[in-house]
Amino acid sequence: RGGAGISVLARSIGATLEVINLGTVVELEPMSEVLDVRLGPGTANFVEGPAMDAHQLAKAMNAGRHSAERARLAGAQLYLAGEMGIGNTTAAAAVSCGLLERDPEVLAGPGTGLNQEGVRHKVEVLRRALHLHGAENLSDPVECLRRVGGFEIAAMSGAYLACAQMGMPILVDGFISSAAALATVRICPGARDWMLFAHASAEPGHRLLVGALAADPVLDLGMRLGEASGAATAVPLLRLACDIHCHMATFAEAQVTEAH
Repeated sequence: RGGAGISVLARSIGATLEVINLGTVVELEPMSEVLDVRLGPGTANFVEGPAMDAHQLAKAMNAGRHSAERARLAGAQLYLAGEMGIGNTTAAAAVSCGLLERDPEVLAGPGTGLNQEGVRHKVEVLRRALHLHGAENLSDPVECLRRVGGFEIAAMSGAYLACAQMGMPILVDGFISSAAALATVRICPGARDWMLFAHASAEPGHRLLVGALAADPVLDLGMRLGEASGAATAVPLLRLACDIHCHMATFAEAQVTEAH
């Protein structure tokens, strides 16, 4: 209906907004504004088994690929991926722990507002999941996505891979998008060359992801909304940078004498 943060920001920056349903708990009534690629009622409980099967993973990654391809065909010059999910900071932390081989305590944060007890419970859940699936499985980025990822994280990874293959720059959002970016880079290291990083999220684990990806985020505003809102917020600054790069006169052109 246009009231979400990313809906407002997309209108403001003149971006096309595409909404994809990958896994609401209940089936939705058909809506012209939503592309329905529902793969199930959310992912499975990754403390009890894999979050998704191989078929669901492939369909999720293909949903992201097709989104990037539609953007390219529409003439997009920059791709932003965001998410709106339930519990997906936990899934992002699990993917990050698996790929970085780090303890959940340094990657689990409050998400949408957990207190200290809630964060401790989150850490324990993550440890149980990591023990169940094993480091040897979680070090493989595709298997890591399947076992502890979310449909949206897998879809973003598929989109990022497609963008890199097509030569379309990517503006990575916050913690969850960066977990997808890390998986993407582990699958295809060359994809990193096509990634720009929009902002440093308030989620504590994002700092580790930024470091692992050798990223230098454009903004550091303590944002944590998700939805690609941080990426959309950074777009005007990137546009200004491009205008300066393309149109500002050099010292030589402006006949300015450099100081010695």
